[in-house]
Amino acid sequence: MADPSFPPSDSPIGPQAPPEAEPIRMRTLVLLRWFAIAGQLAAVIVARIMGIGFALEPVLALIAAAIAMNLWQVLSPPRRTSARRAVVQLTFDVVQISALMALTGGLANPFALLVLAPVTVAATSLDTRQTVALGAATMALISVAALVALPLHGADGRELTLAPTLALGHWTALLIGVVFFAGYAHRVTAELQATSNALFATQMALAREQRLQHLGGVVAAAAHEMGTPLATIKLIAAELADELDDRPDLQADAIALRDSAVRCAQILRSMGRAGKDDLHLRAAPLRAVLEDAAEPHAGRGPRVEIRADALDIRRDPAIIHALRNLIQNAVDFAAGKVVIESQRGSDWLCVTIRDDGPGYPAALLSRIGDPYLTSRRGGAQREGYEGMGLGLFIAKTLLERSGARLGFANGGPGAVVTVRWPLERIASDARAPLGDNPAQGA
Repeated sequence: MADPSFPPSDSPIGPQAPPEAEPIRMRTLVLLRWFAIAGQLAAVIVARIMGIGFALEPVLALIAAAIAMNLWQVLSPPRRTSARRAVVQLTFDVVQISALMALTGGLANPFALLVLAPVTVAATSLDTRQTVALGAATMALISVAALVALPLHGADGRELTLAPTLALGHWTALLIGVVFFAGYAHRVTAELQATSNALFATQMALAREQRLQHLGGVVAAAAHEMGTPLATIKLIAAELADELDDRPDLQADAIALRDSAVRCAQILRSMGRAGKDDLHLRAAPLRAVLEDAAEPHAGRGPRVEIRADALDIRRDPAIIHALRNLIQNAVDFAAGKVVIESQRGSDWLCVTIRDDGPGYPAALLSRIGDPYLTSRRGGAQREGYEGMGLGLFIAKTLLERSGARLGFANGGPGAVVTVRWPLERIASDARAPLGDNPAQGA
């Protein structure tokens, strides 16, 4: 899949990447630990009121250790949280909760499931290797706590224990919980991060298109401002040429200076007209817009055919950039031809882009347009292709903002992309009046 989302290194914007944030703020870890401490103290108080017996002094010592850790973090100079520091803090929490679990009945403690909290937090903020390591440590500590647990005693002095079968089931459920919650949280966080990065790339691509468009206005203004000095240079050079009939060598220089000024004026006049066209052209024939989108890929090998209706549409840089991404994706995988054609109904316009390449894998059709998805993995593609899978995501995002709906399918052979707009969202009258002239003051 094509990946034209980031501008080249020599562009005026330059390559940029989304800023890297802390894996998790230390303030967040401290706040979560305060909640855990409050819950642990509440459980101890309720258990004592109910007359449940357990090793009170060691339990309070472990809670005091958690309080000391939090106070140390609060009083330390503020600094960014590294992944290593986050792992150390979460490992401390796993050890502290597992030790509490071992001192308060092990698997018979109904609050034993809270041992899953640190590894779940790790899965949302750390990488896969660190999450797996912390998950393995959590599973080992759960097993140790189950084996060496001190029993709870009821108000009548009787031990509160689980039947062996229930204890085995509870232990198995905790281990499954570690894998499930950590895996689920890590997957969701990774997808959200991928979407965030892809949206950042979309914003960069659109900003680049808009800056290129606005550059036309700058050129037009420069051409206007430089017109007067060039006219002055031309006039003075012409007068000097007339006065230097007795100095042929200097007269030739004056004539060359005049001709150069005339040439500069012609170049700036041409650039000014192009700049004004870029700045003010808000509507264009559908075929012209499609040709503009396809032009960068017209000479890359596969033949690009355009069959367009006679219709004026909005000339939006975002729409052109999105169509260009779709066309690039088709050209990347086409065997020899890409066809771009339009169909128009009474209240809709549909643009279809089809190629004669390998098409989309059936298993990925429902996910086409997701960020970082290689849409035709394993199919034929150009040599040296290294797309990241952002092209279709960017195109889909920009076109949906314009009111379009996209469809991806296989046409046998090749892939087919349909872009369908409500006609009122895309059509434009290029001959519409610009509006009333502003009223002139007295």
